[in-house]
Amino acid sequence: MNALGELSLWIEIPVAILLVLSSLFALIGAFGLLRMKDYFQRMHPPALASTLGAWCVALASIIYFSALKSSPVLHAWLIPILLSITMPVTTLLLARAALFRKRMAGDDVPAEVSSRRPEGGS
Repeated sequence: MNALGELSLWIEIPVAILLVLSSLFALIGAFGLLRMKDYFQRMHPPALASTLGAWCVALASIIYFSALKSSPVLHAWLIPILLSITMPVTTLLLARAALFRKRMAGDDVPAEVSSRRPEGGS
């Protein structure tokens, strides 16, 4: 770091690449959202892309602020870790709600799976 507080080019390049990569993941997720024809298919691209994008932004933030402070700054990992935990749960709940609504509307959907074991089975 020089006297003006600017970071080295070796720090700025990976941060810029990670931020551009994050925006590409968001664009891919949005494209997948538009491209898919069914609600159940539309759920996956944005969920996966936003999680990958969040990891890229968090890594860029860690690199940038660690270089700026000259010490490790790891609290940015909290956001993608919590996102990785909550995103699948949210996706599952939305899918179950949509499936329930389709069943109530009488649409052709897979049958409900029973949680009971078949008789005579082990």
